[in-house]
Amino acid sequence: MSSAGTAERTALPDFPWDSLAADKALAQSHPDGIVDLSIGTPVDPVPAVVREALSGPAADIPGYPATHGTPALRDAIAASLARRFGVTGVDPDAVLPTIGSKELVAWLPTLLGLGGNDLVVIPELAYPTYEVGARLAGAEFVRSDGLVGLGPRRASLVWLNSPSNPTGKILPVDHLRKVVAWARERGAVVASDECYLGLPGTADPAPLSVLHPSVCDGDHTGLLAVHSMSKTSNLAGYRAAFVTGDPVLVSRLLEIRKHAGMLVPHPVQAAMAAAVSDDAHVAAQAALYEARRTRLRAALESRGMRIEHSESGLYLWATEDRDGRSTVHDLAAHGVLVAPGEFYGPAGARHVRVALSASDERIDAAVERLTT
Repeated sequence: MSSAGTAERTALPDFPWDSLAADKALAQSHPDGIVDLSIGTPVDPVPAVVREALSGPAADIPGYPATHGTPALRDAIAASLARRFGVTGVDPDAVLPTIGSKELVAWLPTLLGLGGNDLVVIPELAYPTYEVGARLAGAEFVRSDGLVGLGPRRASLVWLNSPSNPTGKILPVDHLRKVVAWARERGAVVASDECYLGLPGTADPAPLSVLHPSVCDGDHTGLLAVHSMSKTSNLAGYRAAFVTGDPVLVSRLLEIRKHAGMLVPHPVQAAMAAAVSDDAHVAAQAALYEARRTRLRAALESRGMRIEHSESGLYLWATEDRDGRSTVHDLAAHGVLVAPGEFYGPAGARHVRVALSASDERIDAAVERLTT
């Protein structure tokens, strides 16, 4: 490949949310202040059980933490996957804590050794960091929800995201099984971003992990599942996440992360163990988001907007069948800031993403503004 081609492939896009500055200022000028629904940033309290663990004995450990995390944390994570999601057979040694999930998504192609001869498949509508990760590794990427369309091209990494950011769409078990089979026939790694798995919403059937026995028949070979506690436990500020799956792949990631000094602090590891061991706060948080989804959905639909998918996860995927930027601007005039769908790929140009991550008071303010 020419140096110009390499530079084009590795060039990073502008940070999307920077382009919202003018509309954010417009929304902030509303007499009752802005309702910012443009980013999925948690606003509810960190659970008491987590805060207590953070400030407990682990806060007084002066030495370096292990990259692999404590055995207690890995055991707790493996147990939570079985209890919450029916994911059985996870070897605690194949659990690896990460400094939030975004850094793992961004660096996974590089950590897997991908480069200029590799192809990364990302969803047609996707969290921007999947593309960024491919670019950081110098790999090629393609947006596709149907692998048959790739023809004879061989992919090295396939990203899944269910429930989806931005759409809230759930991938059915048959689709997940086909992706796993397709990837295994070609020696590709499947990485499943499952950050919203704990927010199933009203979906029936509920979303499944790629590691669920009905998807992979209990064989985790070639599979990685990425989980975050940012949304379900309000730990975005803690940078608390993990990856698990194929023991061989996780071992490779562990060795590189040891060399790179990618360490989750002792207190955060203790907080993570507390978070995955307590299901009550997760259920309570999911119920809060579901109530906010119901109120916001009705308000948007009252304006003639169409909501697509959006049965799970943290977002409403809405359209007025016109340019999404125009919708962003019109809503900003009411003091409500949302994200244009184009942030997530060309296919989203006529949509907007509306986050549920605002306080009940701010959600109620948005509902009032959108319905009067």
